[in-house]
Amino acid sequence: VGYTDRQHTRTSMADPAFLKGGKCAPFDTSAYKPPVCNVAMAKDLILDVFLSQTRSPVGYTDCVEGKSTFKNIFGYTRYDHTAAKPSTYDGACSFFGGKPPLPEAIGWVITLALGCAFAALVGGLVYLSNKGLAEGDQTGNNSEVYSTAGRTISAGLTAADVVSKWTWAATLLQSSNVAWVYGVSGPFWYASGATIQVLLFAILAIEIKRKCPAIHTMLEIVLVRWGTAAHLVFLFFGLLTCLIVTAMLILGGAATINALTGMSTYAANFAIPVPVMVYTAFGGLKGTYYASFTHTAVIFLALLIFLWKIYAGPSDLGSTDKMHSNLICASYRQYAGEANGTWNFQGQYITMRSTGGLMFGIINTVGNFGTVFVDQSYWQGAIACKPSATYRGYLLGGTAWF
Repeated sequence: VGYTDRQHTRTSMADPAFLKGGKCAPFDTSAYKPPVCNVAMAKDLILDVFLSQTRSPVGYTDCVEGKSTFKNIFGYTRYDHTAAKPSTYDGACSFFGGKPPLPEAIGWVITLALGCAFAALVGGLVYLSNKGLAEGDQTGNNSEVYSTAGRTISAGLTAADVVSKWTWAATLLQSSNVAWVYGVSGPFWYASGATIQVLLFAILAIEIKRKCPAIHTMLEIVLVRWGTAAHLVFLFFGLLTCLIVTAMLILGGAATINALTGMSTYAANFAIPVPVMVYTAFGGLKGTYYASFTHTAVIFLALLIFLWKIYAGPSDLGSTDKMHSNLICASYRQYAGEANGTWNFQGQYITMRSTGGLMFGIINTVGNFGTVFVDQSYWQGAIACKPSATYRGYLLGGTAWF
């Protein structure tokens, strides 16, 4: 069956043009017609701006000293837009810049006041979990329970922990960036390239419970199995992984707080880890699981709000049809991928045929194996959960993160 246009018009297999010597001729991709920009659907599209910028290298490629010739073809307004003082994204090289949308005091409230309240909540949950346990089995009285959470974590908490610790700053920032560059293929390859490792780790978690259920770190396995030299090598890469991941998380959070409130990035870097150290010192590994559960609850609540607001509720978009139409029109204004549109098929944003996206997916998949299998936090999850919760927790967590 040959598809000749977007409406999937079928050409009969009996058509002589498709038959040569009893065999089907190769499909001619030149017959494919790309989706047409429907100006009627893109109701906010400013036609004269759209026509003046069609297939022109505008946007992030045209920034000079923070200013650009970029004009928003959809007429969307900034967060501080008012009828008395109109404000658009025209000429801007960044969504953030100039006066932050929130006052600086909010940044301090988020990092310190809200952080301390969160630490108190986690501490309270740990205290309540100790109420029904013997004194010797409580988190504050037993180093084994403190470092392994008693090895009694359920599948649900394990899944929430996986989602929480795999949601890095790059999960939001880099996935958005590759969506801008490669279109819909970018977020897909980001998500799929970072999910397979967690799903495969479920197998490793089962083997941990079967063969070495009393361990505390992955390095204990390496030392017993391969000796001191291998132990030191894994120790180096394990510490390096923790350093890189921790730095990225703190810096990503500090940069976000700075962009939203104008709070000093240096101050945010020092303030963000303080509440985390407080509840970890009090609650041990069990405290981090309760924190992960609340993190995941907030993440999914935010996702549901954004999904409704953008695709269904009152907003500049408000429907999937409008989003689809805007993406088609955006590809007429500026190619997806490279400036000449060679990465994405016909420069479209709504295609999975993206060589650049595929290349990113391969790099992302290979690189994430190191950040999962050498990250002690994933091994701690396998160590702390119940034997019956190992594979279920990681499979559910990987799927929920995707």
